[in-house]
Amino acid sequence: MSGLSRTSEDLSPRRRRMLYHSWHRGTREMDLLLGRFVDANIADLADEELDELDTLMEVEDKTLFAWIIGQDPVPSEKAGPVFERIVRFHRDNPIAAD
Repeated sequence: MSGLSRTSEDLSPRRRRMLYHSWHRGTREMDLLLGRFVDANIADLADEELDELDTLMEVEDKTLFAWIIGQDPVPSEKAGPVFERIVRFHRDNPIAAD
């Protein structure tokens, strides 16, 4: 997977920014984890879910990666419905090895 696969033409400026930021995290692992999830779900997230995603996207890559893969416990204030959707998305849609 090389990156962004959805067009942002039909998205609001906020959703476009989040889509871009999800694919430009700083580490390739987080680009793939967040980018793939946001690609697939950004158009359907409610405003409250966007707020939660925004909060998660502020977390340092290393920390967020450890939470998503289950290496470290997730603080209760971060373990909301969107975080659970991200984890479930990757469980159900693993990245194929080339």
